[in-house]
Amino acid sequence: MATAFSPDGSEVIQRSIEVNIAKASSETDLYSVYEIPRCVEFIRKNAYTKVALQFPDELLLDSTSVVKFLQQETEAVVFILADTSYGSCCVDEIAAQHANADSIIHFGRACLSPTSRLPVLYVFGQRPIDEDHCCQIFQEFFADCSQPVVVMYDVVYAHCIDSLTKRLTEILPLVVMSRILDPGVDFERNNLTDSRTSNGNDDDGTDIDLALLTNSNTYFQFGRRFTIGPQHALEDYAVFYVGAPTATLTNLMMTYNRCPFFTYDPEHRQGLRETLNVNRQLMKRYYLIERARDANVVGIVAGTLGVKDYLAVIDRLKTLLKKAGKKTYTFVVGKLNVAKLANFMEVDIYVLVSCPENSIIDSQEFYKPVVTPFEMEIACNRAREWTGEYVTDFRQILPGAAKHVELPADDTAEQDTTTDVSLVTGKLRSLGKTQESSETTASKVLVRRDETTTVGTVHANASEFLAGRSWQGLEQQLGQTPVSKAVEGRTGIAASYSEETS
Repeated sequence: MATAFSPDGSEVIQRSIEVNIAKASSETDLYSVYEIPRCVEFIRKNAYTKVALQFPDELLLDSTSVVKFLQQETEAVVFILADTSYGSCCVDEIAAQHANADSIIHFGRACLSPTSRLPVLYVFGQRPIDEDHCCQIFQEFFADCSQPVVVMYDVVYAHCIDSLTKRLTEILPLVVMSRILDPGVDFERNNLTDSRTSNGNDDDGTDIDLALLTNSNTYFQFGRRFTIGPQHALEDYAVFYVGAPTATLTNLMMTYNRCPFFTYDPEHRQGLRETLNVNRQLMKRYYLIERARDANVVGIVAGTLGVKDYLAVIDRLKTLLKKAGKKTYTFVVGKLNVAKLANFMEVDIYVLVSCPENSIIDSQEFYKPVVTPFEMEIACNRAREWTGEYVTDFRQILPGAAKHVELPADDTAEQDTTTDVSLVTGKLRSLGKTQESSETTASKVLVRRDETTTVGTVHANASEFLAGRSWQGLEQQLGQTPVSKAVEGRTGIAASYSEETS
């Protein structure tokens, strides 16, 4: 029997799920596509004994063949990780540690977020591409040879980028090629210290972190690096992206929102000028920032347990929200879905700590809004203003990073609370800790203000929300019922308990 609150579940059975399963390939092709010699060298060189292989769902078809190759050429114990706790683009260090693995080889698309626990080798795979057709589309888009272009690409096409670079440079001299930086290996010192030294920072080459590197001409974002010429600003460049329209493309478009985007999809052999209205998307995100300012109870959702510094940004969010006078709760729910977050109706808004490609939740199915750490910081940090610049990597807002903004110091009581008008509800709201007023406080006012003319009543925490509910669960009846001692229960299984007679 189906009701408005409890459906019969038929829609779940009939729901179609889009999963792109790769076609089966010969063992010769698999040996090359999955870079077995590179994987073997990674295991032998570092003397790893227990290696976890992480495959996305669409590549599980080839997983057993890859395991067979590695077991034949190494003495390491190799096992497969599937059904990751979070997005398949992230390295699942938690699952690997459950099996006491000492390293991980990640296959398929990756967000290239840095990890902190285990060494990782990335094998992106080698998707086919028609370079002649790609160059033809590129030439049609940029017939004007004076237009500077930054070429970016999906990681599955990194294998052909050298030859593609040579051909695109012949068509347009002002081409700047981005490069994939593998966060799972040690970066060469010469590749990183140039930009760090030119910015006046440390040049000793130790403990280099891409999130801390800033330079007027060199950009490090999402595991990619490119350097533009000094005669142009980034806004002068167009972006040519080689790859399918995935979360990677959306992430790049939101970050470099002042640049026009052109894409080439090798799978469908189609070139497009992206018409996504970035300004409209930014306006939608700003609306969520206003909702975050109105919120009183905030849920911090850990959408990753493997990305480096995720605990640091959670601690920063707690400090930020405490200064803003908001109550926080932390949730670890695994893969995000509507049903999980709908269990906590007392939460006004959620902030998702996840990798850049999974941090933007643009769905109206959720009962409460879901924002990013950057958006929550704009809402609660008075020192950070909305400029249209957008950050999806939460590590960029941490102390020492390029986009970090210090929290304002509250030196006086007047600075503790700021009152303004909500652009969503039109009501007054306060940001910051409020002092409890005392009834016995001496006052010289002639007439006491009518306290019934308050703007609204809000719940500061979950207990107040529960107290305001008409139904709060089963009655406890404290002191009215006798205390029961623990007794031995049934043994066996539900189909046949031991004390039951047949």
